[in-house]
Parts: sequence; C-alpha cells; structure tokens
Amino acid sequence: MDLVLEAADQHLLTPYVYPAGWPEGEPCRQLLSLFVITNLGALALYLLFGTLSYYFIFDHELKKHPQFLENQVRREICYALRSLPWISVPTVALFFAEVRGYSKLYDNIEDSPYGWSGVFLSMLSFLFFTDMGIYWIHRGLHHKLFYKRFHKPHHLWKIATPFASHAFHPVDGFMQSLPYHVYPFLFPLHKVTYLGLYIFVNVWTISIHDGDYRVPRFLRHVINGSAHHTDHHLYFDYNYGQYFTLWDKIGGSYKSPTSFEGKGPHDYLRKLREKDPGAPNGLPASKSE
Repeated sequence: MDLVLEAADQHLLTPYVYPAGWPEGEPCRQLLSLFVITNLGALALYLLFGTLSYYFIFDHELKKHPQFLENQVRREICYALRSLPWISVPTVALFFAEVRGYSKLYDNIEDSPYGWSGVFLSMLSFLFFTDMGIYWIHRGLHHKLFYKRFHKPHHLWKIATPFASHAFHPVDGFMQSLPYHVYPFLFPLHKVTYLGLYIFVNVWTISIHDGDYRVPRFLRHVINGSAHHTDHHLYFDYNYGQYFTLWDKIGGSYKSPTSFEGKGPHDYLRKLREKDPGAPNGLPASKSE
C-alpha cells in the first residue's frame, strides 16, 4: 500500500492538502492518509465493479425469485456502505505496518531470490494460502457462537446480487479479509503484485455473487464460482471456499452446485413459469427496488 500512499502524497496530498510543515513520513499523517485512501479505494472498487457486474452480467430474472427480498439491491448497498468504514479501521492498521516496513513486501524483481518465476509462484501461493485461510475462517463464522451475531447478516441475501459481495458485518468482513493481509508478513511478495491481487480478490468476491454460473465443464468441480457460492447462500453448510473447491473437499463440506444438476434458482423460476403460465412472464411481478 505504500506505492499508493507515495503516489497520493506526490500528486495530491503534499501539494494541495496537508500543511507544508507536516512530513510525509510522520505516523499520524500516514494513518490519516491510509484511512482515506483505503475507504475511497474500497468504495470505488465495490461500486464500479459491482455496478458493471449488476448491469452486464447479473441475470435480472433472478429478482423474480421468491427468495429475492423487497428493495434488496438498495439494502445490500446501504449495508455495505455502513460496514466498509468500520472494516477499514483494522485494515488500515495492517497497511500502516506494511508502510513502516514490517512486512516482506519488496520493490524490485531483483529482490526476489527466484526472479520472475518467484513472482509467479508467489501469486499462486497467495491464492492457495488465502483460499485455505478464508475456508477455515468462513467455516468458523458458521459456528453457533459466531453465526447469528456476525455472519448471519450476509446470509440475509439468499439470491444475492453483486452488491451483496461486500454487505458484511464489519467483524465478518475483516476476518474474511485477514488472510490477504497476513500473507505479506509471512512470505515475500512484490508490491505491485500485491496491489494487483488486492484488486483481483475484490473483483472475485463480486463475481461469486453475480449469478452467472458459467464455468468450463472441466473446471466445474475445481473452481469455486458463483454457482457454488449461490448454494452456500441457499443451504448454508456447504462450499465455504473462496477460489477453489479443494478445502471443501478436504473438510467434507463440498456440494455439487444445484445449478449444474438442473435444480438451481434459474431452474426453479422456469418451473414456476410452467406451473403458472398465466402470470406476467409466467412469474409474480418483480419486487420494487
């Protein structure tokens, strides 16, 4: 995150915002800047990619599903906007530790003991490490001691839209993001790679809530996509993984998506049309937004 902070200092904060006598390396200034940058960045990623996914990928027919809530899209967005600032507080503390040099992030490819191959290997290890961490944290949040207080709000959205992606209780949202932030304190990682992965994981989180179940057939039981995560929202105790199905299979929580078996939300809507062809479009009217 220090790359973003340096760019913000150079082009905006130092020349136009902060007093001339306030040094860029002063801790309070760094904390304040990181708080603002983290919130604006998270908001931009969420609203930009969530909106693009909602209008160009999400199937709006799903809004006619009986489990789609009244004014759900607005409620998802409002919940996320209330939670993101609180999620950012502990996140900023970790970013601050990175900026102060406590992580294993590095600037130059030459700093990697394995050069470019080390960069690519670190990307893969980041995905597998964070997938493992999120699986166990996510599964732990389903324990009766934590579920109702922290994770149940996210399961309010049975038929989720892309805007449900960040609609978490703040504790839930931060805990599931923790593996992303822990990784660079444990393993070497290029700074630009880390920034790219940070963007990727936010976009991926949006994508698994977009209701687009298309996955190459040979990857259907490898990649934890939207079909898998939709079943998690519907049936709770399955498919906790983030990117892959590996840990669900190891942990005994894997469930083949109902959408791949002709029993998913779209199939349910099709059966409703066949059952009541006299209704508008064969379905009840869509709930207001």
